[in-house]
Amino acid sequence: MPLLWALCTNDVCAQSVERQSLTLEQMFELAEQNNNRIKAHTTAVRQAVEEVKVAKNAYLPSIETSLSVSYNSDGTILDRDFGNAFTAEIPDFGNNFIVEVSQVIYAGGAIRSGIELSGLKAQITSLHADRNRQEVRFLIVGNYLEISKLSNQVEVLDSHISQTEKVLEEMRIRHEQGTALHNDITRYELQLQNLRYTKTTLLNAKQLLNNQLTMALGLPESVEIQTDSIDIANLNEKNATQWQDIAAQTAIPLQMAEKAIQINKQQKRLTHAERLPKVALFAMNNLTGPVTIEIPALNKNFNYWAVGVGITYQFDNLYKTNKKIKANKLSIQRAQEEMLVAQEEVRLGMQAAYSNYRDAYTLLETKEKSVELARQNYDVVNYRYANDLALITDLLDASSQKLDAELQAVNARINILFNYYKLHYISGTL
Repeated sequence: MPLLWALCTNDVCAQSVERQSLTLEQMFELAEQNNNRIKAHTTAVRQAVEEVKVAKNAYLPSIETSLSVSYNSDGTILDRDFGNAFTAEIPDFGNNFIVEVSQVIYAGGAIRSGIELSGLKAQITSLHADRNRQEVRFLIVGNYLEISKLSNQVEVLDSHISQTEKVLEEMRIRHEQGTALHNDITRYELQLQNLRYTKTTLLNAKQLLNNQLTMALGLPESVEIQTDSIDIANLNEKNATQWQDIAAQTAIPLQMAEKAIQINKQQKRLTHAERLPKVALFAMNNLTGPVTIEIPALNKNFNYWAVGVGITYQFDNLYKTNKKIKANKLSIQRAQEEMLVAQEEVRLGMQAAYSNYRDAYTLLETKEKSVELARQNYDVVNYRYANDLALITDLLDASSQKLDAELQAVNARINILFNYYKLHYISGTL
């Protein structure tokens, strides 16, 4: 696997932290190969496919054979009142060999319905695997975007730490010149320590998310995933109606609800098939010895064969299946009602996700404007402070407002991406 090979150096995976830049598509590929949840569901799908093949075996003829050998004692013949007993010799060695072949030619549609039912269950298993795959991918997207957000916040903090250090350096020079108070320096040093502490907490949170992400991708914890920037301008825009149309076709809960209706209908067909006769062709051959129906017994093999048609019918199904059919009808009705519930939930989920997605753009515009205003305010206050026209508290407030605005802008940009991918997740197209 080229992606895994790229994560290793000198033929051995690095023991120290190794940074690796991965796109979302590359991580989806790795998860498909290595994620244990996806592997388990993939195996379940393969098992379901094999079970369909097993169900199709009902179309094949049945072949039964039996072979036995025995040691026979002599027989005893008695009157009906158990008197006048005498011995009838029977050859000691006995054998019996039977071969019987049968082929069902009519079962009221039970075989076909059974195979179709098995196929529907395999499709349900496949949908479970698809849903699990979507969940894993959405988990990856969430961690990936959160790591990206934390990385951007760290960059913002680094910028503010650098800026704070520069201001502190200027303050110390002014303090030596007698134009700044030592208390001002103390306040800004406290600000610097708070910024450094916040950066440390962000880095720790980022490491925890990185561990979760590497586990989901089946990578060693020594790998540190570097996120690529995703330009929100390149997102595939669709309106609310288009998203609803997509979800109506591809949302996994809707597909599973539809399959549940089909399965219950198939169960009803199987119940109806129980009320019909079953017809089968058969052929058999029987070789047995000795012939004990004669007295004395004949020390010979007796062979005969037969071909014919067999019909079986369970008359009790005429009155037993009525309740089963009624239960089947109720199961179909319940599945149809659950389909309506699933449609409502998907429709409402898509409406909420699309609304949040559009709101995220409005929020970003607001936060970007806030950043612009906060930077202008900081520049003004910093200039006023440098000219002894503002207090240190004013400068600290302006710096805090600028930091908060820049962090919120970073969060707003990531929020757009999260809600965009949530639309794909709900519609089953992630």
